[in-house]
Amino acid sequence: MDPAVICRISLPVSLGQGPQDFRKSGWSDKGNGFGLMQANKQYHVSEGEWDSEEHISQGTEILTGFIEQIQEKFPCWSDEQQLKGGIAAYNCGVEHVQTYDGLETGTTEDDYADDVVARAQCFKKHGF
Repeated sequence: MDPAVICRISLPVSLGQGPQDFRKSGWSDKGNGFGLMQANKQYHVSEGEWDSEEHISQGTEILTGFIEQIQEKFPCWSDEQQLKGGIAAYNCGVEHVQTYDGLETGTTEDDYADDVVARAQCFKKHGF
């Protein structure tokens, strides 16, 4: 997985956006999201401390699992479309990804995957 994508996914949390007590507890999203990668406790048992390598590895595995599910669900999509579909699924679930044109419906700000990819590309452009 491209580190720039992982960096972008964890960026809002690492910049301290969200509840003030996040850095103490590691929990946000009304107590559902844990750590830099915001692993949802409704679907995953969190691993490691909120800012640990173990937690980042777990989040990366969850993301790659979603990408693989999107690849199976939409085998005719291009690699870029499957990546964006997997990123959208990471945010809102595979079941919500129905079409490429409607990919962002239900994601954060209805542009989560586009935002992650665009910012990751920007990081790469500037030497990340």
